[in-house]
Amino acid sequence: MKKILIKDVLSNSIAEEMGIESGDYLLSVNDTEIKDILDYKYQIFDEFIVVTIEKPDGEIWDLEIDKDENEDLGLVFEEQLIDKPRSCANKCIFCFMDQLPPKVRDTLVFKDDDFRLSFMTGNYVTFTNCGYKDLDRKIEYHLTPINVSVHATDGEVRKMMLNNKNADKILDYIKYLTDRDIQVNAQIVLCPGINDGKILDKTIEDLSKFYPNLLSIAIVPVGLTKFRKSLFKLKPFDKESSGEIIKQVEKWQKKFKKEYGSNLVFCADEFYVKADKEIPEYTRYESFDQLEDGIGLLAYFTMNFNKSLMRFKPRRVEKEVSLICGKSAYKFIKEKAEILEKTFEGLKIHVYAIENTFFGSEITVTGLIVGSDIIKQLKDKELGEYLVIDKKMLKENEDIFLDDTTLEEVEKGIGRKIIKSGSLGDGFIKAVVFGKEE
Repeated sequence: MKKILIKDVLSNSIAEEMGIESGDYLLSVNDTEIKDILDYKYQIFDEFIVVTIEKPDGEIWDLEIDKDENEDLGLVFEEQLIDKPRSCANKCIFCFMDQLPPKVRDTLVFKDDDFRLSFMTGNYVTFTNCGYKDLDRKIEYHLTPINVSVHATDGEVRKMMLNNKNADKILDYIKYLTDRDIQVNAQIVLCPGINDGKILDKTIEDLSKFYPNLLSIAIVPVGLTKFRKSLFKLKPFDKESSGEIIKQVEKWQKKFKKEYGSNLVFCADEFYVKADKEIPEYTRYESFDQLEDGIGLLAYFTMNFNKSLMRFKPRRVEKEVSLICGKSAYKFIKEKAEILEKTFEGLKIHVYAIENTFFGSEITVTGLIVGSDIIKQLKDKELGEYLVIDKKMLKENEDIFLDDTTLEEVEKGIGRKIIKSGSLGDGFIKAVVFGKEE
């Protein structure tokens, strides 16, 4: 039977109360071998379970546990999935991982394509490394929704884009899942001249047939760094081409709104920024099913910002601070900073758009700003008391940027304390005005 090393035990958890410790091994739950996180979550769901533990000295404990339904035990494993994550079997023409600078850390270059991570953390999967047995596991455990990288429903186009001869079965897989009440969010990474135009129309139309279990279709522009030597030649979207995509999608939205009562398909915020068009109203994004993919993020931020600002009475705040963002968000963030300056008399905010020299000038999003660029571009600027950054620039649970520069190194480089802001309006206000982190 597979022995699973317990890396840690959360304090005040059921596991700690039962005497389970770091270094122990999980053998089974309810006399069932645990192969991965899906088995584990399924077996611990009930109110009464039996957990079998092996101590480092070989002693076996059978622990009978009464708990609330779906209450976690507090065990932390070496691997998030217990099992190793599945690696990607594709060589996509647009893959961002293939465009990273040399000598980046290993965790950045590993390409996962694992449906378990899609369910747990919102990662996108292509279904090119699985079969119907894997789909049956999704159905058995009712793993819904699943985020799927579709890109094109035309089989030949999708095989070319993913460089995988097995990539043409995507519609069969989505039908198999949605017919069995598994919901799907579809993503289209749009590459000019490849899967736009009539191919995009076909993809949207094909996917719409799976509504309502097809929850949303997200259209995002291809991201291109300066490290594309010997890779497939792609061009970025510009102002004109971004505007054309928005018009094309709006036609489909009108059709779907009339037929389904839902817009169903949505453009990433980046298209509106590039086209210099107003971001759609908050209500247009409905359930914000793909917010983390940049779909409606600015509209959601604005709603949260306005709502949060109403909780603060206008007051005098004698303070000078600074904040940074990617070039694409500069106009948006500058407007919010000006609102704060009007609301809080005496507050002065410097807003700086950071040029991304690490990845290349075509990368303009805030989350990919790196520490070395911040130091180089801000060391001689007026910064005030402190600098505010979006915490998404940093590695999760660790104060380190994508270029492995630490937060402490950046603070020393610019000579100012850095305040980490949440990605929504409430955290933004607290960080900028009051210097408080979430």
